[in-house]
Amino acid sequence: MSIFEAIILGIIQGATEFLPISSSGHLVLLPEIFQMTNPDLTLIGLVHAGTLLAVLIYFRQDLWDIVTAVLRDLSQRQPLASPEARLGWLIVVGSIPVGIVGLLFADFFEEAFGSPRVAAGFLLVTAVLLVLGERMLSGKKEMAAMSWTDAIIVGLFQMMALFPGVSRSGSTIVGGLARGLDRPTAARFSFLLGIPAILGAGLQAILAIFTESAQFSASVYIFSFLAAAVSGYVCIHWLLTWVKNHTLYGFAIYVALLSIGYLIYSAIIG
Repeated sequence: MSIFEAIILGIIQGATEFLPISSSGHLVLLPEIFQMTNPDLTLIGLVHAGTLLAVLIYFRQDLWDIVTAVLRDLSQRQPLASPEARLGWLIVVGSIPVGIVGLLFADFFEEAFGSPRVAAGFLLVTAVLLVLGERMLSGKKEMAAMSWTDAIIVGLFQMMALFPGVSRSGSTIVGGLARGLDRPTAARFSFLLGIPAILGAGLQAILAIFTESAQFSASVYIFSFLAAAVSGYVCIHWLLTWVKNHTLYGFAIYVALLSIGYLIYSAIIG
């Protein structure tokens, strides 16, 4: 793999992890379409670590407030006394569904990632979800008004992202909209809820590094990691700004065209 391919792969992972267009779908389809070198487990682990670094840096103040509030309130035996601590527990509750299902059916979902056509088909699911989310947009609820049921429902929507082609950010934003959250709140909770999921995926891939020998040069790994971190940070900021005044329809059109385009392409080449 060239340095250029490594940077492109990092940008793809960083951008599509947070934009509602499915990082898994792009990582499966784009190398296939453009005949790029397939990444090894080391590279996959590093680009996931890059996106994790991006979200941790962007939400560093939020995360610090949440962690300190949880520890303080636990020490005072009042675990839900502050809004920040309550948000922390909402994130924990919302992460439970994807954690359980991901562990129980890991082999099934791993097999699904081996099929570009499956990924292309599920991109259409992402498009439908985004359209439905916009159609349901009527909520005014902000973060402080979120309930435990809201967190669980958004967590159930996140489970769909275990399939390649279903956007994690897209599905969780739509889950928030379905529960009456306003668009900026749904997007912000989506990113915070994604931290445990991204951390889990990244750790799983990074642990695989120790069971697989490095295939590429150190410079390839370094550039892919940096590209994922930078593009991820930029896309978080951009999307949180975008959703304040824009719809998700553009993303729905994009993933639908990519899905249909790939399915036609694969049918032609056989």
